[in-house]
Amino acid sequence: MTAFAYLSESTFLKVGPPSGAARPFGIAGIAWDGSTTNRPGARFGPRAIREASHMLCDGTHPVFDCSPVGQLDDLGDLALPNTSIEAMRSVLAQQLPGLLAQRHMAWLGGDHSVTLPILRALKAQCGRPLAVIHFDAHCDTWPDHFGEKSGHGTWVCEAMQEGLVLDACFTQIGIRSAAERSAREFVSDRGGLVYTARALRGCESPAQLAGVVGAIGQRLAQHGHPPVYISLDIDCLDPAFAPGTGTPEPGGMSSAQVLSLLEAFTGFDCVGMDCVEVAPAYDHAELTSNAASAFVWTYLSGQAARLARP
Repeated sequence: MTAFAYLSESTFLKVGPPSGAARPFGIAGIAWDGSTTNRPGARFGPRAIREASHMLCDGTHPVFDCSPVGQLDDLGDLALPNTSIEAMRSVLAQQLPGLLAQRHMAWLGGDHSVTLPILRALKAQCGRPLAVIHFDAHCDTWPDHFGEKSGHGTWVCEAMQEGLVLDACFTQIGIRSAAERSAREFVSDRGGLVYTARALRGCESPAQLAGVVGAIGQRLAQHGHPPVYISLDIDCLDPAFAPGTGTPEPGGMSSAQVLSLLEAFTGFDCVGMDCVEVAPAYDHAELTSNAASAFVWTYLSGQAARLARP
């Protein structure tokens, strides 16, 4: 199966459809929400994020002073089964190697279960386990999905058990949901870093968050600077900033906090990102989709600036 390419009016930042040689960066939607546990609708997230990105004008980022527009292909939403998580992951696994071989990809979810096959494909491509920076309200470390083997709340546990990631270079940011200790402390018990939303209260500026960035960077240096993947669940934000998600949790991060961190993470050797769990049916005034599009745009702009460095 191949990707369905939208008309340019429906693409991220209104970029044109792919033509000729692949551009350095790519966007693709994974419109799947079959493992959502509360409010469904994240399958419509890619469309909403793309539409919100159209207000970003020419795409020139004020921090990086560049735009990813001329270096970006929007490959549309991937054609996937929508009734079985295993079938979805199997078909997705067939498409990922070719896409990753040609472009540095940003993925628009979809629920968080889509991250696991992406990590599997990236580990195979990179030839080593990845470092992961995981923005989320939820730890996603449960051993099962309400009696099922896998779901959007199990992918971190599965990734660690499969050896897809370096445990000591796995960082969670924004965690705050109800969870028993074994799930809540799963990452820290295996040597990873966890910054709860409570611990980050009052820290928004780059200077205030420098300790977080520095601690992650130190871990990466200690482990030979592994490739870094960023997985951003939009519910890391407080519902005041992102009401349009399936499992909103009060007491979350601000948009400014996330942007400050994403801008700083440009200094790491990133190999991709996803932005998941945007559910437009529950949004208000496009707050959630606007935040998501700004996060993806910031990531891509930072990577474009990094690529341009001599």
